Amino acid sequence: IKKVFIRSGIRYDYLIYDKNDEFFNELVKYHISGQLKVAPEHISDKVLKLMGKPSRKVYDRFVQKYNETNKKFGLNQFLVPYLMSSHPGSDMNAAIELAEYIRDMGYNPEQVQDFYPTPGSLSTAMYYTGINPLTGEKVYVPRTQEEKDMQRALLQYRNPKNYNLVYKALKLAHREDLIGYDKKCLIKPQKHQISVQKKKDSKRKIKR
Repeated sequence: IKKVFIRSGIRYDYLIYDKNDEFFNELVKYHISGQLKVAPEHISDKVLKLMGKPSRKVYDRFVQKYNETNKKFGLNQFLVPYLMSSHPGSDMNAAIELAEYIRDMGYNPEQVQDFYPTPGSLSTAMYYTGINPLTGEKVYVPRTQEEKDMQRALLQYRNPKNYNLVYKALKLAHREDLIGYDKKCLIKPQKHQISVQKKKDSKRKIKR
């Protein structure tokens, strides 16, 4: 065996907390074949806490260190984050927060995972009871298929097939600021909206 590549399964939080960079350097320099899959799963701290995952800051620190280490060795290797929609605690605002993060990092996820309850996990207990068994606090759970579809679509908002679902999600969350032509916007306005806006602009010009 001449080469051993690690494609996924790395605990990025352990790498960040390790004061010795030897393993990190070895990993980046010799054991990644172009891309490394990691599992932040979400980016909203309230959802991450329910998942039992480290905070967003920890993942951000890992991404920064990963990029810096690649640069140090003259490499151009990518991170492929594994993301999940509709986990207990993920309301529409949390899903939009994740979509904005995807926008900012310039990543276009081809595959995303809907939360699926599995026996014996805390997440499944929250899903069925709507309660965090560790604290007794109520937990928001996306239950309708429509909301699950919207949350999933937000993570792939660049896909034209998801336009209507993303549009509806942003309207329901009162996030019309993300509909438009600005760089921060996730989608463009609907065609009939553009026509209405043009008419309004024309009337304003006439009044002037």
